[in-house]
Amino acid sequence: MSRITRLESLSDERLDVYARLTDHQLRARVEAQRGVLVAESRLVVDVALDAGVRPVSFLVDERQASSCAGLLDRAGDDVPAFVLPHDQMKLLTGYNVTRGFLCAMERPAPRSVEEVTAGARRVALVEDLVDVTNVGALFRSAAALGADAVVLSPRCADPLVRRAVRTSMGTVFQVPWARAERADWPRATIGGLRERGFAVYAMALEPGAVALDDPSLLASERRALVFGSEGPGLARETVEACDRPVVIPMSHDVDSLNVAACSAVAFWQLFR
Repeated sequence: MSRITRLESLSDERLDVYARLTDHQLRARVEAQRGVLVAESRLVVDVALDAGVRPVSFLVDERQASSCAGLLDRAGDDVPAFVLPHDQMKLLTGYNVTRGFLCAMERPAPRSVEEVTAGARRVALVEDLVDVTNVGALFRSAAALGADAVVLSPRCADPLVRRAVRTSMGTVFQVPWARAERADWPRATIGGLRERGFAVYAMALEPGAVALDDPSLLASERRALVFGSEGPGLARETVEACDRPVVIPMSHDVDSLNVAACSAVAFWQLFR
């Protein structure tokens, strides 16, 4: 079981990882040479531990300590569990989201595109999303609706920053993902999937785009969907590297959905 350490104040320097370090500082922090992430709430921490992510420390509201004992039992006695008085925990930004339980964890080792897509039949590719909430929401939809892997462009936001992990409800630890090499995006990455039998569809507002419910999109057993950034969408080179563009039919002169909503609709139609 974790080593229980009672603290009196959030200002204790041992809590910097939870209260004062930015996401950039956490990524750069030398812990097992891979940096640190912060998972918030018992549900998310439980998912992360199930996925084999290694805990560095816990931060627990004293009112939650007894109910969290099962999670603390899953860590070795070399992993400290810092327990704070309730009034101090409430000073933590986002307390209502954390539910009084946080865990600093080692960032998992990076994986290659080839590794995460080996044996996959349904792959999501994400180009240059900058909003980490959208990244987390897309992962949650991917996990719920049948994606086997997610591939990120080199400039896509980090799925392991605190808000993305929280929004994903921990699914960033369940769905295998990798970041494409800069030299390979987009043509070599997409071309590699096509060579392995994937039909690759660009979710893009393009002339002649096929409606998402067109039966011809189901012809291939292996399917990959490519989603673009919140503003400009997919780059021209990315669209041209795909087999065909696809759109979701709209009403009331609405031209598109938020990328997180779009991904959920597309996954439901083509990944189930």
